Amino acid sequence: MLAPVTHILPLTVIRRSRTLPVPGRLEVRPGQKVNASDVVAVAHIPSGHMSLDIRRSLGIPRASDAERCIIRHQGDRLEKGDIIAEAEGVFSRIVRAPVNGEIVSISGGKVLLRVRTTEIDVRAGFNGMVSELVSDFGAVIETSGSLVQGVWGNGRVDSGLLFRVAQSPDDEFTRQHIDVSMRGAVVLGGHCSDPEALRAAAELPLRGLILASITADLVPVASSLNIPILVVDGFGRLPLNTCAFDLLKNSEKRDVSVNATFNQATGERPELVIPLPADGQVAKDADYFAPGQLVRIQGMPYTGKLGTIVQLRRGSFTLPNGLKVQAADVNIDGDTRITIPLANLEVIE
Repeated sequence: MLAPVTHILPLTVIRRSRTLPVPGRLEVRPGQKVNASDVVAVAHIPSGHMSLDIRRSLGIPRASDAERCIIRHQGDRLEKGDIIAEAEGVFSRIVRAPVNGEIVSISGGKVLLRVRTTEIDVRAGFNGMVSELVSDFGAVIETSGSLVQGVWGNGRVDSGLLFRVAQSPDDEFTRQHIDVSMRGAVVLGGHCSDPEALRAAAELPLRGLILASITADLVPVASSLNIPILVVDGFGRLPLNTCAFDLLKNSEKRDVSVNATFNQATGERPELVIPLPADGQVAKDADYFAPGQLVRIQGMPYTGKLGTIVQLRRGSFTLPNGLKVQAADVNIDGDTRITIPLANLEVIE
């Protein structure tokens, strides 16, 4: 069975494709060094159209005569108030653009405007180098360093020095942990259930907040804040897994990049990158379950616990509720062996 993989790696090659959903304008070049929040590409997406009846507005009987009064052309960009058409006579009559827009077509005495464009962009996500351009859509960003992936993020991107307030994996992050000395830092906390702690972190402001877990009711608050918030292990009261805690504890005062983007549709995971001047290997996004692998358990009563696969059960294993599943025997807490469905396991690499 193919296993989902969460990367918690002290050294690897991180290579990410940052692309727009539609063609746009590239803002970078090959070989360029970029910071986490640098814009890689920009696009403008039209969100509406408006049809202007020039013939009727000018009071001209025939559409062909109305088109001769139009002084603009297809593709012209207009500002609100710009003259589109003008009819001479005893009383000059004009038609002005009612909004900002672009002329899509001119036909039958009518002008079709594209209006209300929305600007979207894609950012580098971590400090690195542009290794490849994806024509009209974006670029591939690459670096070597440590990588910690999470399970949820609020979509923001930034970078700064890592500052640790969590002294143990099961510490709780509260308003009292925040002081002015942390301004501009990326802070590693523990579990958080206090919305005021998140708001205080944004008001300081921090450059990012890494949390072991949060209560589900904090998701709307975290989503509304302008600093990146990355949740490593999940929702509820979960401690930070020991692999991530040990790696981040040993990386304090290093420059880190936080990309809290979470997209289930594309599989993009929120992650923290610590660039290092060394070469690693590209990490696999998926693997097959095998004895000896370090795994994280999803599902009560062992949610968030790490363990090691001892063996894969052959055939189907019947759970107490009668369901037949593929399963594995996993060692947790040193000497406790439990049987867990493979669907409730993810490989930690």
